[in-house]
Amino acid sequence: MIKGIIFDIDGVILDSMGIWNDLGARYLLSIGKEPEEGLNTVLFSMSMEQGAEYLKKHYKIRKSTAAILEGIRQMLESFYFDEVLAKPGAKELMEFFKSRGIRMTVATSSPRMHVEKALSRNGIYSYIEALYTTSEIGVSKHSPDIFYKAAEYMTFDANEVVVFEDSLYALETAKKAGFKTVGVYDKEGETDQDGVKTTSDLYVLGLDEVITRWEELDK
Repeated sequence: MIKGIIFDIDGVILDSMGIWNDLGARYLLSIGKEPEEGLNTVLFSMSMEQGAEYLKKHYKIRKSTAAILEGIRQMLESFYFDEVLAKPGAKELMEFFKSRGIRMTVATSSPRMHVEKALSRNGIYSYIEALYTTSEIGVSKHSPDIFYKAAEYMTFDANEVVVFEDSLYALETAKKAGFKTVGVYDKEGETDQDGVKTTSDLYVLGLDEVITRWEELDK
């Protein structure tokens, strides 16, 4: 019997993956520079610090790397605080779980303040009992530590908890750690959807599907 949920946020609960894909381009346009085609592919595997250094050198930006990082940080903050919307069906899904006494937590790679503000503005933060970030835990989702921490908070074993993710690597981590998994499609997210399907106990194109197909998972 499923007793708890661990939600990823970006691409699962919030429709926020687009900002990560075009953040570099947004920043360049904000300072009057034209981004090259395919910039998001170039920046994808870089940290924010590495990306800022790349922008500085490649586009001959006269600002310091620290100033570029601060500009990017402010753009992200504005997006999460004021723009990003919940994905369709997010609130209805949380209400569905609440009505069944299923507890909900969050495991995210995004900054705590960004996520808390966005969830609150969209009217869904009250459903979440605890929120954990990879920066606070100290390791990425290549390690199951953040999932174990959320399950421990709920006092449930891994096999009693479902992890919702849109990224293949995070789904693989959760699956290997003994959690049940729901893979959520996001048009701006994971390119290997076949891998997501294979790794998921339940694969959905939208959150509304989870409600109608819940019995497939909760056997």
